[in-house]
Amino acid sequence: MNRFAEIILVERFKKVSFYTVSINDDTSLYRSFVNKHSIENNVKLKHIMSWLEKIGDKIGACEQYFRNEAETGDARALPPQGRNRKPVYVEFNDTTEKEENTPNNLRLYCFRASNSVVFLFNGDIKTKQRPQDCDNVREHFKLANKLSVLIDKAFVSNEIRWTDDYKDIEIDDDFVLEFD
Repeated sequence: MNRFAEIILVERFKKVSFYTVSINDDTSLYRSFVNKHSIENNVKLKHIMSWLEKIGDKIGACEQYFRNEAETGDARALPPQGRNRKPVYVEFNDTTEKEENTPNNLRLYCFRASNSVVFLFNGDIKTKQRPQDCDNVREHFKLANKLSVLIDKAFVSNEIRWTDDYKDIEIDDDFVLEFD
């Protein structure tokens, strides 16, 4: 069965435009991620949202701020590696009764098309070293890799085009990604 993905603008910041996809007219991948984790992992989600805002408004989508999660495509993930990168993730430790800077294991999979365009997909809590081995993120990881290949091919075929200044994209209103 073929699936169809429509590209949707999430938000334009000063330095980065964020996009997502909606598969078969369902809720967009990014909106599904936000809806789920605003309830289940609100503090971890806010940390990732802080990174999106920082990347979008202040620093741009520089490669070093994205985890390389490539397998068959060019999937990336947020938050970036390194627990001391600001904004840091702080969690309350019940044993020490203090807030501690710890790694955030919530992953948002994405495709970094350039320093100014990023496609946001979905994700979950990563419990294993490799995303392929984690029941929570495996499907999000695989879909992000598949979508990154399709989006890259759409750039090559000129179905997705760069604006004249290469800071954003243009897409025909009737364009959809088709995949199985």
